[in-house]
Amino acid sequence: MSEELPELPDRLSVNPKSPHYNAAILEHEVGILFNGAEKTNVEEYCISEGWIKVAAGKSLDRKGNPLTITLKGKVEPYIKERK
Repeated sequence: MSEELPELPDRLSVNPKSPHYNAAILEHEVGILFNGAEKTNVEEYCISEGWIKVAAGKSLDRKGNPLTITLKGKVEPYIKERK
Protein backbone atom coordinates (compact mmCIF):
# COMPACT_ATOMS: atom_id res chain seq x y z
CA MET A 1 0.00 0.00 0.00
CA SER A 2 1.45 3.35 -0.98
CA GLU A 3 1.08 6.41 1.21
CA GLU A 4 -0.87 9.38 -0.16
CA LEU A 5 1.58 12.24 -0.64
CA PRO A 6 0.35 15.76 0.17
CA GLU A 7 0.32 18.51 -2.44
CA LEU A 8 3.08 21.02 -1.74
CA PRO A 9 1.95 24.61 -1.14
CA ASP A 10 3.20 27.65 -3.08
CA ARG A 11 5.04 28.81 0.04
CA LEU A 12 6.40 26.77 2.94
CA SER A 13 8.60 27.53 5.96
CA VAL A 14 10.36 25.24 8.45
CA ASN A 15 10.01 27.84 11.24
CA PRO A 16 7.05 26.98 13.53
CA LYS A 17 6.50 30.71 14.23
CA SER A 18 5.92 31.46 10.54
CA PRO A 19 2.38 31.70 9.11
CA HIS A 20 3.65 29.51 6.23
CA TYR A 21 4.63 26.61 8.52
CA ASN A 22 2.76 23.33 7.93
CA ALA A 23 3.63 20.47 10.29
CA ALA A 24 1.63 17.88 8.33
CA ILE A 25 3.64 18.49 5.17
CA LEU A 26 6.96 18.69 7.02
CA GLU A 27 6.38 15.16 8.40
CA HIS A 28 7.46 14.13 4.91
CA GLU A 29 10.98 14.85 3.72
CA VAL A 30 10.70 17.84 1.37
CA GLY A 31 13.46 18.39 -1.17
CA ILE A 32 14.15 21.59 -3.09
CA LEU A 33 15.65 21.92 -6.54
CA PHE A 34 16.85 25.50 -7.00
CA ASN A 35 17.97 26.39 -10.53
CA GLY A 36 18.43 22.64 -11.13
CA ALA A 37 20.63 22.00 -8.06
CA GLU A 38 19.44 20.34 -4.87
CA LYS A 39 19.54 22.59 -1.79
CA THR A 40 19.51 21.09 1.70
CA ASN A 41 19.63 24.25 3.84
CA VAL A 42 16.38 25.93 2.77
CA GLU A 43 14.47 27.70 5.57
CA GLU A 44 11.55 28.89 3.38
CA TYR A 45 10.54 28.89 -0.28
CA CYS A 46 8.00 30.56 -2.57
CA ILE A 47 7.35 29.06 -6.01
CA SER A 48 5.23 31.88 -7.50
CA GLU A 49 7.71 34.61 -6.51
CA GLY A 50 10.75 32.44 -7.37
CA TRP A 51 12.88 32.60 -4.21
CA ILE A 52 14.30 30.56 -1.36
CA LYS A 53 15.68 31.68 1.99
CA VAL A 54 18.80 29.91 3.21
CA ALA A 55 20.75 30.24 6.45
CA ALA A 56 23.68 32.68 6.23
CA GLY A 57 26.35 30.68 8.04
CA LYS A 58 25.94 30.20 11.78
CA SER A 59 24.88 33.80 12.48
CA LEU A 60 21.76 34.40 14.56
CA ASP A 61 19.48 37.41 14.78
CA ARG A 62 18.64 39.08 18.11
CA LYS A 63 15.74 36.64 18.65
CA GLY A 64 18.01 33.60 18.20
CA ASN A 65 16.78 32.68 14.70
CA PRO A 66 19.27 31.98 11.92
CA LEU A 67 20.02 34.95 9.67
CA THR A 68 18.84 34.17 6.16
CA ILE A 69 19.58 35.42 2.69
CA THR A 70 17.09 35.35 -0.17
CA LEU A 71 18.13 33.79 -3.48
CA LYS A 72 16.03 34.29 -6.61
CA GLY A 73 15.60 31.62 -9.27
CA LYS A 74 13.54 28.60 -10.31
CA VAL A 75 12.13 26.76 -7.27
CA GLU A 76 10.98 23.13 -7.60
CA PRO A 77 9.93 21.48 -4.32
CA TYR A 78 9.23 17.74 -4.15
CA ILE A 79 8.59 15.03 -1.57
CA LYS A 80 11.49 12.60 -1.24
CA GLU A 81 10.48 8.95 -1.36
CA ARG A 82 11.12 6.89 1.74
CA LYS A 83 13.08 3.70 1.38
